[in-house]
Amino acid sequence: MPTLLPLLAFIVVGTVTPGPNNLMVLASGANWGLRRTLPHIAGIAFGFPVMILAVGLGLSVVFTTFPWLHEVLKWAAFAYLCFLALRIALAGRPGTADASARPMSFLEAAAFQWVNPKAWALVISGLALFAAAEGNKVVETGVIAVLFGLVCLPNGVAWGLFGGAIAGFLADDRRRLQFNVAMAVLLVLSAIPTLF
Repeated sequence: MPTLLPLLAFIVVGTVTPGPNNLMVLASGANWGLRRTLPHIAGIAFGFPVMILAVGLGLSVVFTTFPWLHEVLKWAAFAYLCFLALRIALAGRPGTADASARPMSFLEAAAFQWVNPKAWALVISGLALFAAAEGNKVVETGVIAVLFGLVCLPNGVAWGLFGGAIAGFLADDRRRLQFNVAMAVLLVLSAIPTLF
């Protein structure tokens, strides 16, 4: 209980600040609206806690045993982020783009957490700071996972609403392209610090 408030503060700060998830939800909200972005938000709120549970309950041993695997995952994640950034940069106005232009699905967003550099940083630091080495690791990891999932939902909705709020400004194709390219560049830049 004494660590519950600091944990909650860590979670709020970690999830509300710009990172790959929030930038993609912002871009999705701007391009497709909040309603079509909700599966993306729900995927984050589900996938991130699943990742926390997996890492907290044993997967971290794999990375300790095979440190090179972490390096491979880091670069694969960055390559995938670059692909997503390109997809965001090329997203047109809904209804005018080709059929492949669409918001991220629930499963895609849940799976994305495994290649999201900021998610890895939050999981590792959150577990190191707030899950005791001794004691009931299952309960502590579960509390951390549930709190992250609960905070991700309103946070994602807020970022999606902000994207939707600026959608009118982006009705002009030139401004939409500039916004999408800026979001793509920010997405890539948000991952660069985790590479080095």
